[in-house]
Amino acid sequence: MRWIIFILFYAAINFYSYQAIKTLSKNFWVQAMFVGLSLIFLGYFLFYWLQPAVGSVFTGKRSFAFGLLLSFMSAELVLIAFLMGEDIIRTLIFLKNKIVNPEVAHLPGRRKFVSTLALGLAAIPFGSLLYGMFRGKYNYKVLTYEINFPDLPEAFDGYQITQISDVHSGSFDNLKKVKYAIDLINQQKSDAIFFTGDLVNNTADEMDACQELFGELKAKDGVFSVLGNHDYGDYVRWDSPQEKIENLNRLKSIQKQMGWKLLLNEHAYIRKGDAKLAVVGVENWGKGGFVKHGDLDRAAAELSKEEFKILLSHDPSYWQEKIKAHEKEFQLTLSGHTHGMQFGIEIPGWFKWSPVKYRYENWAGLYKEFNRYLYVNRGFGYLAYPGRVGMWPEITVLKLKKGTANA
Repeated sequence: MRWIIFILFYAAINFYSYQAIKTLSKNFWVQAMFVGLSLIFLGYFLFYWLQPAVGSVFTGKRSFAFGLLLSFMSAELVLIAFLMGEDIIRTLIFLKNKIVNPEVAHLPGRRKFVSTLALGLAAIPFGSLLYGMFRGKYNYKVLTYEINFPDLPEAFDGYQITQISDVHSGSFDNLKKVKYAIDLINQQKSDAIFFTGDLVNNTADEMDACQELFGELKAKDGVFSVLGNHDYGDYVRWDSPQEKIENLNRLKSIQKQMGWKLLLNEHAYIRKGDAKLAVVGVENWGKGGFVKHGDLDRAAAELSKEEFKILLSHDPSYWQEKIKAHEKEFQLTLSGHTHGMQFGIEIPGWFKWSPVKYRYENWAGLYKEFNRYLYVNRGFGYLAYPGRVGMWPEITVLKLKKGTANA
């Protein structure tokens, strides 16, 4: 029934969009090309979505088919918005004429100008989403910030960290591009690297093709990581509870093999002489239906309020829920999870918008409350829609400075 409803909806918007094509051109081949494309995109989508799949999170060919259909339908919805607006005006003019002079009243025809304008504007989301699929998803950006902390130990003044998040290794279709990004991370020569969860989409074996690549990440003080909601295997139907446990244990083992220090509601120290910096890692805790394995009190049980702490927490909603006002005072929290929805508009330092802002209070970039900072990484990989538009894949570089100036 769901597929029938979807196909009927798709047919309706295609029929309406076709009216703009008819108005613009009477050429049979132009009209046939539009109909052909609509059928090809639908057929491609249905073919792959009706295939058996591992997990409820779609990747690979299913994801690509979804991206193509999304691009086409986005353009059609823009077309429909213009056509409906014009049809409302046409109907009002007809009703007015019907009252004033009913004998000569007729429904005005569609204007070619409006259809041309609508098609031109519809090309923007269509082209943008296709660009995001073929180029944008590997358009890695290095974003650099300097943050001042009055209580940063002197020995760590100028300490540099690199954060990545949301790798989603099962989505990659070009490991050469991933290799480029790994090299880009290492070129930053940061003192430590932090990964804030979602190494895979569904299962640990997604790392088979790129474990060696991510094992190349190197930093003087090491690579620290936490788990994200996708890492627990919750989006797969397992044959037994034990199989799910074994999958998670394998993912943990992979991180160990790569030389990463996985923090599971615990902390570790980075030391410089007598000075030290605490790295605290909590398991995923998210609002709504996301898993809540994070235990901040347990992770920081042995830490004092005065110690300088960097907290890794995959989902930024935990910061609002508990972290920002915690009595132990976590000076800097690093999160990910939102991906910036992989779609948005951003002018650095001036403007930042994405639909995900209506779901998460903290969704991308740097935030400050109670003199404590949260940084939400836009993500390294991609999921579901196989692309990125405006919210490019991100490598974050943070330099810690002792002082009181603004970040």
